[in-house]
Amino acid sequence: MEPTAPVVGEYLLGHHTPADDILGELAVATREAAGDAAHMQVSSDEGALLTMLTRLTGARRAVEVGVFTGYSTLCIARGLADGGRLLACDVSEEWAAIGRPYWERAGLADRIDLRIAPALETLRALDAEPVLDFAFIDADKENYPAYYEEIVRRLRPGGLVVLDNVFLGGRVLDPAYQQARHLAMRGLNDMITRDERVHSVMLPVRDGVTVAQRR
Repeated sequence: MEPTAPVVGEYLLGHHTPADDILGELAVATREAAGDAAHMQVSSDEGALLTMLTRLTGARRAVEVGVFTGYSTLCIARGLADGGRLLACDVSEEWAAIGRPYWERAGLADRIDLRIAPALETLRALDAEPVLDFAFIDADKENYPAYYEEIVRRLRPGGLVVLDNVFLGGRVLDPAYQQARHLAMRGLNDMITRDERVHSVMLPVRDGVTVAQRR
């Protein structure tokens, strides 16, 4: 299921601050290397949204769960305040290696701390205090509830957590889909609306994006 008609989607892609050459070339490199799996990369309009939200938050400490080839990583790093750092969590050095040269070309590699390890291990090793300003979750869907919990408890008041793919292609809206990832996402979507720790909004951006702000 597409949340917007194709003609609207194309119009949206044509009406945001355009991706620069570095992001554009990284998108091409991802398509060439990943083939059908390239859909895991965020779209250019979603990338622009991530940069804007990071910048509006004034983020200095950020976390990303799910790097893939590093397009979203670069978008978040660009929005960080001076001296900011992004902890980028993934389990694939192979995919992340595609993005590294583009981080270097953008002059942002020194802002990105890539951790190749299960993200839950990395998150649970962080300081338990609420020190995070911004987080983006775009990884294995079954673990979204656990990622969300580890991040929200560490968000400072006013900090944001952004979750991608909350529609799962529309399958979360259809109770006929009962795989583990559908149940996990459906349950998390419902839980966030009741979570008194945050204010939240779900947006029909691409495959669904939820933005939650720590109270």
